[in-house]
Amino acid sequence: MNTLKTGVLLIVLTLMLIWVGGALGGRQGMIFAFTFALIINFGSYWFSDKIVLKMYKAQPVTEAQAPKLYGMVKELAKEAKIPVPGVYIVNNSSANAFATGRSPEHAAVCVTSGIMDILSGEELKGVIAHELAHIKNRDTLIMTVAATVAGAIMMMANMARWAALFGGYGRGRDRGGNIFGLIAISIIAPIAAIVVQMAISRSREYAADKRGSKIAHSGMGLASALRKLEQAAKHKRLPASPQTAHLFIVNPLKGGFVANLFSTHPPIDERVKRLEQLSS
Repeated sequence: MNTLKTGVLLIVLTLMLIWVGGALGGRQGMIFAFTFALIINFGSYWFSDKIVLKMYKAQPVTEAQAPKLYGMVKELAKEAKIPVPGVYIVNNSSANAFATGRSPEHAAVCVTSGIMDILSGEELKGVIAHELAHIKNRDTLIMTVAATVAGAIMMMANMARWAALFGGYGRGRDRGGNIFGLIAISIIAPIAAIVVQMAISRSREYAADKRGSKIAHSGMGLASALRKLEQAAKHKRLPASPQTAHLFIVNPLKGGFVANLFSTHPPIDERVKRLEQLSS
């Protein structure tokens, strides 16, 4: 059911992009938006993992360099029945982790140096199991595509706003209606894109929590880790891009009530509650 829901939401995002393109340039705009969607999805498929790892200056480590971390990833990957992903560390005192890659055969797990300082072995195991669940569920590709398409919608909505300010693309008696339509699109489309992306990301986080608890044979380690990571994030946050924030196990961005309301991450309390129910 979660997979079906995610597929439907991705289709909705793509149709929204085409709709905005049509509003900007008619049939040619729709064709351009559809072509653009294909290009960004192709780019996300092949290059997103390399871009993200380079963005955060993640360094690959071998079993000899980080025996505890690598051994844990290796053991849990075997339990998850997936190939051992690349293991990376970001040298940063903040506590966070993410997974990336287009498939289980081309994936990476990355943790900050700070997360290994504050978590116990059982808690780190829960975090790694969660990230491997993302890889097994192919969420690493799904959420990146969703974020990229949503970003494209916001960019085109911004173009619509500028078009409205300079009189739109219509002429004569249709010009006024076109301007109001562009203004409406420039407001509605970004909000709708954020809501759909949020729904996709939250759904995949809950699914990864559930599968991760099975991989680790308990959800209590992850539940305890989430509590610690939430508190740690209040004091030390990783300088993260909003375009990649959805990848991390806890939200690396600082925000108030409204920002949290539209966050791609589910509330920690709800995640912990579900994990405790799974373990009871």
